[in-house]
Amino acid sequence: MGQPVQSPQFVTSMSFPAALRAEGAVLVIPIGSTEQHGPHLPLTTDTDIAVALAERLAARVKNVIIAPALSYGASGEHAGFPGTLSIGNVATELVLTELVRSANDTWSRVLAISTHGGNDVPVRQAVALLQSEGRDVQGWFPSWRGDAHAGHTETSIMLHIATERVDLDAAEPGASAPLAHIIGTMRSGGIAAVSPNGVLGDPTTADEKHGHALVDAATTELVELVATWTRAPR
Repeated sequence: MGQPVQSPQFVTSMSFPAALRAEGAVLVIPIGSTEQHGPHLPLTTDTDIAVALAERLAARVKNVIIAPALSYGASGEHAGFPGTLSIGNVATELVLTELVRSANDTWSRVLAISTHGGNDVPVRQAVALLQSEGRDVQGWFPSWRGDAHAGHTETSIMLHIATERVDLDAAEPGASAPLAHIIGTMRSGGIAAVSPNGVLGDPTTADEKHGHALVDAATTELVELVATWTRAPR
């Protein structure tokens, strides 16, 4: 038998009384970015993926409510590419910290789904600070295996969740060296220093079935996280 599926609940679609009745629910905040993803993927790729995972989690787990996504993050490594909008590490940490503090007026449990690697440090720092304040908050970060940015992995995922937003005719390989070999140059000069087209990997090999498998595995991981978390004593 398949997993039960239900319609996701969004904060923006809930009436005020319904929001008040959400005691014991988990509020999910999708966290992404607005940044270049090569010539073939949208600027909102990270945000699209975070929202898609939140929707799939909410379709399988009761009492999961989705907040509007945080669509800006720490994307300084993409500076110089048209369309990139970054608020940096400090602002990303501060925004998430204040969002969760505010959310706790209604929802005691908050889960941040962060799908942009540049947000890892500020999101982890915000979660650690909030937990030190006694708040019931968790952060989740994908562990995709494969190329690092706008390559086979992310393009496969986008082919699964938003095929119409992928322009495979414009896809072209980018930097192919292992991330460990180029990370020093990237830290000093950004992605532009190692990849003129902003791609780390090869999107021309992307496969929707692979993207489907990656999304399914991530959703299962999120479902298990929430189940374990909500069973634990408060």
